[in-house]
Amino acid sequence: MENWMIWAVLGGVLVLLIILYNRLVALVQRRRNAFADIDVQLKLRHDLVPNLVETVKGYAGHEKGVFEAVTNARASAMRGGPVNERLKAEAGLGAAMMNLMAVAENYPQLKADANFQALQSELSDIENKIAAARRFFNNATNEYNTAVTQFPAVLIAKAFGFNEESFFEMSEAEKAAASTPPAVKF
Repeated sequence: MENWMIWAVLGGVLVLLIILYNRLVALVQRRRNAFADIDVQLKLRHDLVPNLVETVKGYAGHEKGVFEAVTNARASAMRGGPVNERLKAEAGLGAAMMNLMAVAENYPQLKADANFQALQSELSDIENKIAAARRFFNNATNEYNTAVTQFPAVLIAKAFGFNEESFFEMSEAEKAAASTPPAVKF
């Protein structure tokens, strides 16, 4: 009789471990899927950057430092690597793009150019999609991090290599831009 109870308890513990492990694996996959959604939008942004730079260059050719910064940031962002490194590179590209758009503000003819307006509209649409994908990714990351740190999963998480992951946060430049109200000119 005692053997049966020991086997039942061990079986129950094993089933619990399997359930916890499978839940953590599912959350890792959900987070990867969420980043893949961001990745698609980032690829679209990467493809748009050279066209935007060339258009601005036509009106503001002497702003060489800004163009080089955008080109270097784009190359860094396209390099790939671990998610944390890519998130930092994308923050750098976002800051460089904001500098490029700030330069464009100084050229009324550029702002009136139909090609520039189309590119700016497309960039705005992509940025909105990135923001939505970022929210989904951060939600998946939060759910995963919570699961990894909650009891009883915390007892097995580290043993199987499940560690807390980083969120896709705004860069300091993006935070500053978001906190500054847009200028309205007539």
